[in-house]
Amino acid sequence: MKKRFTLAIAILTLTLTFLAACGSGDENADASGKEKIRFGATSGPYSDMVNKAIAPLLEEKGYEVTNKEFTDYVQPNKALANGDLDANLFQHGIYLESFAKEHDLELSEVIIVPTAPMGIYSNEYKQVDEIEKGSTMAVPNDPTNLARALLILEDEGLVKIKKDVDPLRASLKDIKENPKEIDFVEVEAGQLPRLVDSEDLSMVPGNYALAADMDLLNALALEDMPDQYRNRVAVKTEDIDAQFVKDIKEVVQSAEFEKIIDEEFEGFGKPQWMKEE
Repeated sequence: MKKRFTLAIAILTLTLTFLAACGSGDENADASGKEKIRFGATSGPYSDMVNKAIAPLLEEKGYEVTNKEFTDYVQPNKALANGDLDANLFQHGIYLESFAKEHDLELSEVIIVPTAPMGIYSNEYKQVDEIEKGSTMAVPNDPTNLARALLILEDEGLVKIKKDVDPLRASLKDIKENPKEIDFVEVEAGQLPRLVDSEDLSMVPGNYALAADMDLLNALALEDMPDQYRNRVAVKTEDIDAQFVKDIKEVVQSAEFEKIIDEEFEGFGKPQWMKEE
C-alpha cells in the first residue's frame, strides 16, 4: 500500500512539473507560442521604419523579428495571405481594401503609422505665392495619387474642385477654378522626381521623393493627408486578436516609437490618433 501511495505521489509530482514547464518561458511571447514575427515591407522608408523603430521595440518584448524587403506592391499582400509573412507595412487603407477585395484575401489593418507626404517641389520657385500664371506642373497619372495632388492644390488655393465631387476620387476634369492657369502634365508617379528639373513644378509622392534622395522639408507645400492615404501595418484577419498583433500595436503607440519617428523620419505626417494623444 505504501509503495502504491509513493508511486501516486511521484506521478503527481511529475505531472505538476510538466505543466509548470509548459507554462514557463518568455512571458512576452505570443500565447500561442509565437516568438518570431516575420515582417514584410517595400524597400525604402517603410522598410527602414520596421528595421529602426518597430523591430527593436518588439525585440525588447522578447520577439525575434525579421523583415523581408519587396520591390513591388503585389507580393507583400500575397505573401501575408499565404502565411509567408506575419505582418506587412507598405500600403494605405484604400489600396489594402481594394487589393483584398480584388484578390479575395482576408487581410486587416492593425494601426496607421506616420507616412511620407506628397509635396509640391520646384527648382523655379521657393514659395507657393511666387508661382506665376501659365506655369507647368507635373502630376501623377494614376487616380489615387492624382486625387491626393488635387487636395494639396486646393489646400494651397491653387485650384478649386467642383463641390459635388468626392475629393478622394477627383480628376483634372473636376477642377472648377484654376486662377494661375497651371498647365498640368500627367505622368507615371515614379517619374515625378525627375520632372522637378524639366517642369516649373512637380507633385511628388513621399516614397518616390525619398527614393530620389529628396528632402521632404524642401517642398513648397506638404500634404495634410487624410488617414485613408497613410500607410498601415496589416495582418491576416484571423490573426487580428493574436498577442503578437497586440504587441505590434502597443509598440507603435509607444512614446519610444514616436521619438524614433521624430529623430529618423523628419517630415513624415502623423496619423490622427497620434495628434490626439
